[in-house]
Amino acid sequence: MVQRLSTSLDLRCYLVTSGTSRRTVEIAADAAAAGAGVVQVRAKQATTRQLLDLTIAVADAVHAVAPATRVLVDDRTDVAHAARLHGAPVHGVHLGTDDLPAEAARAMLGDEAVIGLTTGTVELARWAQQQQEWIDYIGAGPFRRTPTKDSGRDPLGVEGYPPIVAATSLPVVAIGDITPADVPALMGAGVAGVALVRSIMDADDPAAVVRDVLSGCPTPRPVY
Repeated sequence: MVQRLSTSLDLRCYLVTSGTSRRTVEIAADAAAAGAGVVQVRAKQATTRQLLDLTIAVADAVHAVAPATRVLVDDRTDVAHAARLHGAPVHGVHLGTDDLPAEAARAMLGDEAVIGLTTGTVELARWAQQQQEWIDYIGAGPFRRTPTKDSGRDPLGVEGYPPIVAATSLPVVAIGDITPADVPALMGAGVAGVALVRSIMDADDPAAVVRDVLSGCPTPRPVY
């Protein structure tokens, strides 16, 4: 496997954004300042230009308060690349199974980029394992049904994660209507972290939610 230039990746509290307003940017910055290790910019209904502008705004705001937090773009390697060309501190991309292949994304973004891949079954985790040369972690869900994304898969529940974790050497991030109360059980199931959307984005105090999540996590597990 290629040695990544980014020597650590804190996946414990991973924010996936929603919306395209200034409030989205503010929440991303608040979450990063409170300790979220990754912020993924997701706006599936946005135009390419809207997504690029949002990505640059989020990346700049996050970097200003938490330079170690990684900013990724959902699905769009081209937008991540364009934002980096613009000079924005964007670190990589999170890919779905129908997006640009991980090998191509790695070639476009370079060895230092962070690349994640969506899974949600043991079979998909094994498929991701075959691509470990190009990816840094996998997302796996849904933990429970969520209105923010319909994967077409049945909810995993806590009991669905140990087989996925066992199927790959890659760190696994759980996602799917997760709340801070779910974190200790999920960490006990072997995941490296949890991704949250509504629990942070809809919160009156997003930073408090991040701190609550981190309180249920062990010490960060470096990803090399």
